[in-house]
Amino acid sequence: MRRKNIYLLLGSNLGDRPANLASAREAIRAAAGPILNTSAVYRTEAWGKTDQPEFLNQVVEVETDLDPEALLETLMDIERQMGRERSERWAPRTIDLDILYYGQDVVQTARLMLPHPGIPDRRFTLVPLAEIAPDFVHPQYGKTNQQLLRACYDLLTVREYY
Repeated sequence: MRRKNIYLLLGSNLGDRPANLASAREAIRAAAGPILNTSAVYRTEAWGKTDQPEFLNQVVEVETDLDPEALLETLMDIERQMGRERSERWAPRTIDLDILYYGQDVVQTARLMLPHPGIPDRRFTLVPLAEIAPDFVHPQYGKTNQQLLRACYDLLTVREYY
């Protein structure tokens, strides 16, 4: 399979959040491919289930030769190895790894929808995404990440952490 540039969202709101993000980046490098670019780390309010600690979020650009389903499995394995428990939707977690874009591919299977359907609605995703890929065009909406961020109605706070 030919190598693809993909974008992943990393998030953590339990334990040593900066260390969790660093461990996730190392695991991604080892299992999925080299990291080409990283956004700053942002402090963000919890989205969906708001009565929990704030998150640290970061977007990374990775070059991979894994197909989308294999990439999903790899990321879920990393989450499990890092102590992620899937007890309820939007529950607090040591690590959350989401595929945002898989190149310009559109994928719709029972387990996976790409681009990630939440991109246009989530400031905690768009701020770091627009930082490292402002001109990347969403393959379904035909708008850049910067345009999507300007149009985003999400009002949750996203502040640079480091």
